[in-house]
Amino acid sequence: VSIFGKDGSFSGSYLPGPATGNSEILTSPLEGSQQDAGLVPQPTFSFTVRWQLGETAWTTAFLGQCYVGINGEETLHALWLLREEADSPAEDWKATR
Repeated sequence: VSIFGKDGSFSGSYLPGPATGNSEILTSPLEGSQQDAGLVPQPTFSFTVRWQLGETAWTTAFLGQCYVGINGEETLHALWLLREEADSPAEDWKATR
């Protein structure tokens, strides 16, 4: 995350780890927002990442909360959904993971 807005918005880059199993996926742009950490001690957040590999594109949404421990360490807990393009409404069921 490299840019923080006063309204809680942020942007940056997402670099996939080795768990993706595909070394061809490069750093992808991310956009998100979070609650004001000055107003709530454990802010919620969300962000999306746009992936591109050749002609194939996906969008991933992350939604979660930042927990701050008594020593100031931050832990993110998040759910994620990955969406890829479906060829038709009949194929919609397999486009979200």
